[in-house]
Amino acid sequence: MTGPDWNPALYARFAGLRLRPALDLLLQVRDLPEGDIIDLGCGNGAVGPVLKARFPDRHLQGIDTSPAMLAEARDTGCYDSLNEADAAVWAPTRPPALIFSNAALQWLPDHATLFPRLLALLAPGGTLAIQMPRQHNGPSHALIRTTAKALFPERFAAPWREPVDPPTTYARLMAPLGETSVWETDYIQRLDPVETGHPVRHFTQSTFMRPFTEGLTAEEEARFLEAYEAELQTDYPTEDDGSVLFPFRRVFLTVRRES
Repeated sequence: MTGPDWNPALYARFAGLRLRPALDLLLQVRDLPEGDIIDLGCGNGAVGPVLKARFPDRHLQGIDTSPAMLAEARDTGCYDSLNEADAAVWAPTRPPALIFSNAALQWLPDHATLFPRLLALLAPGGTLAIQMPRQHNGPSHALIRTTAKALFPERFAAPWREPVDPPTTYARLMAPLGETSVWETDYIQRLDPVETGHPVRHFTQSTFMRPFTEGLTAEEEARFLEAYEAELQTDYPTEDDGSVLFPFRRVFLTVRRES
């Protein structure tokens, strides 16, 4: 991604909800050959502690494009090295045992080229493990697109392409290259009440919404958020305690490189 850097504090507000899919993915990683552990798109280092606990004797390296996020990851004390790099072109200095990517590769295009390339970087018998949100056609994300296009049609007229394909696409792509497992999960997330605005807006504002608001003025962003939140209440009504039930879909895959 280009544009302003990430806001680690805003992103970390939902740390528990964002970590659970990573834990579910890690449970499917089996025995590994010798080699480093790569946290590709490590962000603020949320997955670092669990990767280090699972592989305490391995060199753990974090890769991310955001200096602010890398600074937060460094503060965890879990990484043996951290590097600012683009996952689309990154390559290790030696073949790793595991490339683990939690909610990062949805930001990159051309998975049909990227995923086989990442698998080929691994040591023989190594594992590529990926989790990505596939919420882009859910109301929470679709409303961002339709609201932006309605308010600012001259800026958001470009055709939309869903950044994450159906699970069957990844199964067909990767199965010829190694032992492949692909699955999809709908998490029913309960978002806590917030003092102002809608809980779903606070969730999407730190991630998917960023490319839509980063070029807006303060007045334009306020108009955008007001219109977006008015629509959210219909699809995500608040419970009696002010919380919201927020279904969220994610796709997972693990691929073991042939020895």
